Amino acid sequence: MNDRYGADVLSGDWKAPPRGRSQQIPAERDLVVEEVETGWCGAIVGVEKAGGMRVVHLEDRHGRVRAFPLGPGFLIDGAPVELVPPASPDAGRLAAAREAASRTASGSRAVADAPARVARGSRIFVEGRHDAELVEKVWGADLRVEGVVVEQLDGVDDLRAVIRDFAPTAQRRMGVLVDHLVPGTKEQRIVDDALAIPEAREDVLVLGHPYVDVWQSVRPERLGWEQWPVIPRGTSWKHGILAELGWPHANQADVAQGWKRILGTVRTYADLQPELLGRVEELIDFVTANG
Repeated sequence: MNDRYGADVLSGDWKAPPRGRSQQIPAERDLVVEEVETGWCGAIVGVEKAGGMRVVHLEDRHGRVRAFPLGPGFLIDGAPVELVPPASPDAGRLAAAREAASRTASGSRAVADAPARVARGSRIFVEGRHDAELVEKVWGADLRVEGVVVEQLDGVDDLRAVIRDFAPTAQRRMGVLVDHLVPGTKEQRIVDDALAIPEAREDVLVLGHPYVDVWQSVRPERLGWEQWPVIPRGTSWKHGILAELGWPHANQADVAQGWKRILGTVRTYADLQPELLGRVEELIDFVTANG
C-alpha cells in the first residue's frame, strides 16, 4: 500500500549541514585544501607552532604562502574537514620499537618478567652445537617459558640407541631435528631405521630440513648472496663456504669464528628459511603438548 504521507522528513541525520559533517584529516604535506573564509586554496607545505597555536602553511599555484590556524574551516573537494597535526615520524618509530620489544626473536608475544619454567621431561635433540646455538638465538625465550631443554646429538648415526636410552613416554616426548633429511640420503635411511623400533612408535617425532648444514638455513641475503653457493664434491662444505665469503678457513678455529659471524647476521625468525622455521615450530608444539 502506498504511503500517502511520504518518507519521514526527520529520519536520518536531518541536522547535517548541506556540505556534510566535517571529518578530521591529518595535515600531511602536499595535501591540497581550501580555507573557507578567504577561499585561499593551496597545498600544505608545513605545520608549526606560532604564537601559542598550531598553524598550517598553504602554498597556492603561484608559489605564494599563507598561514591559517590548524583546525576546522577547510574544504577538500568541497567537503568540510578539520585539519589535525600529522603523525610524528618519531612517534611512528617509537610505536614500531615498542611492538618489536613486545615480540621474541621467533615472533611470539613476549612474556614480561616470566621466570624460566622448571624443565619438562620432554626434550628437543639437534645434531650439533651450531644447530643448538641457532635454535637458542631465535627460540630461546620461548623454550625457557615452556620449560623445554635442547640437547646435542653430535650426529644422528646412533639415533636408534639414543631413542632407546631416552625411553620416551607420553609425558616424556622426544623431538629430533635432522640436517639434510632428503629421500634417498644416508640421513633418511638412519631415521627410517630408528623409527622402526617399538620405543619410537608414538612419542618420538623426527623432522628435518633439506639443507646440507644448518648454516644454509640462514637466508643468503644476510650474507650478501642471492643464493648459497654450490661447493664442489671433495671439498669440505663449511671450508668452501668460508672461502666463498673471503673469510679465513684454514682450520677448525676459523670455522668456529665463521659460524659466529654468520649467526651474528640472524636477528629474528625472518632471517631464516621457512623450511627450518616450520620444522622447529612443529617440534616445539609436539614436545609441549599434553600426553
